Amino acid sequence: MLHTYKPNVGSKKKSKRVARGNASGSGTTAGRGTKGQQSRTGKGRRLGFEGGQTPLLRRQPKLGGFTTPRKVIYEVINLDLLEAKVPAGAYDVAGLAKLRLLSGKRAVKLLGRGAVTKKFALTVNAASKSAKAAIAKAGGSVVITKVSNC
Repeated sequence: MLHTYKPNVGSKKKSKRVARGNASGSGTTAGRGTKGQQSRTGKGRRLGFEGGQTPLLRRQPKLGGFTTPRKVIYEVINLDLLEAKVPAGAYDVAGLAKLRLLSGKRAVKLLGRGAVTKKFALTVNAASKSAKAAIAKAGGSVVITKVSNC
């Protein structure tokens, strides 16, 4: 029953109440010592303060390099996926998209994970050597087309 649940024994500990008189063991200075920055109200330094040393944030380089304007981000398709979900035949990027194997409008790269026994004639934007070899071994072919956004 929910009303009978209690925290584990020893998991709840009362916090130490400081500055409640000298008899309590932490009166007068309340465990802060005597004088100094740490003993004052509003003590502490700002976040990232390193004792006067140039902070890490300011030691970092200002500019973060650059992005290549013609970088091609491929959407990958592996051989095991073709073997499992696609009947033998000829396919291009649009045909693979109709079969819902591709999610976006990126260039497509064929990778060689898995094995292929069906005969495929594929037209993709890029393919690994192992993928080409596996398709050729199964009696198929791979045609590479140039990526349009370059």
